[in-house]
Amino acid sequence: MSRLVGETLFHTIAYFLQLLSDHCYMMPPKARKLRRSLVPDALSYLPDNIIDVILMCLPSKDAVRTSILSKKWRYHWCRLTKLELDESLWITKKDLLNPTIKFRKTMYQFLSLHEGPITKFTLDVVHLASCPEIDNFIYFLSRNDIQHLALHLPLRKEYKLPSLLFACSQLRHLSLCYCSIQHPSAFQGFDKLISLNLCEVNISSELLESLISHCPLLEELELDIANKSDTIEINAPMLRSFDLSGNISSVCLKNVPRLVKVLLYGDYIKAEDLDFAKLFECCPALEHLLFFSLDSGFSAGAGYEAPTRLPFNLNSVKRFTLPDIMLVESYKLSYALCLIRSFPYLEYLEIQVHEYGYDYEDEDDEDEPIPEPLELKHLSDVTFNHLKEVRLGCLTGTTSELLLIKFLLAESPVLERMLIDRQYLDHEQLDTRLQIFREISSFSRASPKAEVVYIDLGGSLA
Repeated sequence: MSRLVGETLFHTIAYFLQLLSDHCYMMPPKARKLRRSLVPDALSYLPDNIIDVILMCLPSKDAVRTSILSKKWRYHWCRLTKLELDESLWITKKDLLNPTIKFRKTMYQFLSLHEGPITKFTLDVVHLASCPEIDNFIYFLSRNDIQHLALHLPLRKEYKLPSLLFACSQLRHLSLCYCSIQHPSAFQGFDKLISLNLCEVNISSELLESLISHCPLLEELELDIANKSDTIEINAPMLRSFDLSGNISSVCLKNVPRLVKVLLYGDYIKAEDLDFAKLFECCPALEHLLFFSLDSGFSAGAGYEAPTRLPFNLNSVKRFTLPDIMLVESYKLSYALCLIRSFPYLEYLEIQVHEYGYDYEDEDDEDEPIPEPLELKHLSDVTFNHLKEVRLGCLTGTTSELLLIKFLLAESPVLERMLIDRQYLDHEQLDTRLQIFREISSFSRASPKAEVVYIDLGGSLA
């Protein structure tokens, strides 16, 4: 049986049978004797609430397979309130039937057999050649108290979602990928929506603004808006977390008084178009900024100079993460310093560096001037009076890296520890590593409590 319904199912049922056995042990002798007589068909005598708990612990595919266990289990899965449908339900190695046809068959079975509400539903069909008709299923969900809905539709052909989606008035979490949406003019909003994730979704700037502003309880927002040209104003007074991928310069955080965490992943940004002042001017509560945009896709025209600092300080920022930066004189580094200068109460700094030359390997860049290594003069007006912890990733022991370490230790009077990623240093010769360690140990420290710890961070920053 374990081979047929899956190892996960087997262990889950075994666990609940053990609970049942323990419960029987505590019964009076007569009741215990009666229960023993039922053990050979124990699965058929499990209470409905225990069966429900078992099915909730299983993937949807395994939950459906439990129908073969006994007559009592045959249609129990039809009352599940949480469903996840993906290609594992209808694709096998020996399949000769078109996946889209099998998908339709699976969807029809769910529609015809399911009973009761569905509070959480996930549909992942990104690898189908085309998106089959799912309007009826969305209508079904809208009438069954759906609260958490995730639709990850085919990559190859954009699917236009029906206006029925906006009738799901109980929605609390909504995730849409690879589709086109257009809400009706009569749409009054998702009054209960807490989180919204739109990835590669075709929606006009006006409709996107309207959708966000009509979610008064929205706390988490994830957007991928790579092709947007018009500025999108984010009006979400309850928003606490904002994750943006794509064209950063087209977003303005207008009304976000409770926003605490911002993650920026920019693609092909023109430095001239990037206006951090406009982006952050209404973020009084911002505490954590992750800026993953200073890579090869970040460009500037000849002679461009990045701003020295923002026209205002962001006094609430405590944590700043730079997952990708080269320590050479450039507008990229200037932007990083511009932000750091504007965080006077910064407590946690995380930087992942990569070696000079990474951005200059393409043939098109052969005539570009080679940037100068980092000099301390660029950091002379940066202070770290509140910095408690520093993480430095992917260090190789270059002069610029050592200068940065020296500066941070010398200008951080309350620093408690500096974590240095040693995964690349460990590839160096032992003598080289020891020389680097000795040099770092000789740097003066403004904080008597500061300690330097070498650790393998795995090259990833969070």
